[in-house]
Parts: sequence; structure tokens; C-alpha cells
Amino acid sequence: MTTYTARAVDPATLAELRLRDDAGRPRVPYTDEEGGAPLRCCLRASRPGERIALVSYAPLRRWAAATGAEPGAYDEQGPVFIHAETCEGPGTRETYPFARPGALRVLRRYSADGHILGGRLLRIPDPATEGFDTALAEAFADPGVALVHVRAVEHGCFHYEVRRA
Repeated sequence: MTTYTARAVDPATLAELRLRDDAGRPRVPYTDEEGGAPLRCCLRASRPGERIALVSYAPLRRWAAATGAEPGAYDEQGPVFIHAETCEGPGTRETYPFARPGALRVLRRYSADGHILGGRLLRIPDPATEGFDTALAEAFADPGVALVHVRAVEHGCFHYEVRRA
């Protein structure tokens, strides 16, 4: 069981991204023939034959708009996979999503004003849950950390957000 909650992209944001992404482009859905794309709407890998879309997403910008933070130059946008249509969402999880042992992740720490406070490289151990729990506990031990973004090192893609409890 995980200690922290991995947050999927929220449904209202997904509805907007399915019309126009954060780069201003319309979504272009396609059938994923192979499966395995990390879906940020439900925090699982796509299955062969599912309709998905690759959209540009600015997670810190969206969080800042909701909280009044001013991330300035720390605002980033990048590609994320989502279901082309509304899905069931993430449901309840026993493990952290996209946690393949041996894969590299960076856990970026952000302050309440949206500025980067540092980060940590994590080679996902086996079992992955303990490694993520430890890395996230380190991050939130700093009282200035408001949220953590978990990103893939290989492509720099945003995977999910974890907020202070």
C-alpha cells in the first residue's frame, strides 16, 4: 500500500485537453495498436486497441492557476498520453503507477509559489513502493515543499503529481 497519493490529471482538465491542449492544438485521437502508453487520466498503461491521444500538458501552470502561485520560468508543458474519450479514472491503487523496477524517475519538488526547490533521481527499486515512499518522505520533510512532480528521465515526461497531505 502506498503512503502518498499519485494524482491523475483531474477530469475537468482532461475535458479541456480533449478539446484543445495546453499548446493550443486540437487533440488527434488514434488507436493504440501495441498498448503500453502511460495514460495520465487513469494512471495505467494503455491496452492494445484503445483510443488515446498525445496532448501537451502544463501541470504546474494548471496548479498555479488554481492556487494563485506564480511559477514564472518554472512553468513547463510537455507531452502526455490520455484516453481519447472519458475513462474510469485512476481508481484505488496499491502501488505507484508506471513503477517498473530499474527505470529512472526524477522527483521535482515545488514550493507553494511554484518554484523548484530541488529534486531527486530515483532508480526504481524492487519493491518500488518502498523506494517511492522513502523519496517522497524526503521531499515532504522540507516544510517548504507543496507538491512533487514525478517525471520519466528518459523522455522528461510528467507522470503524476503528489501533493502535501
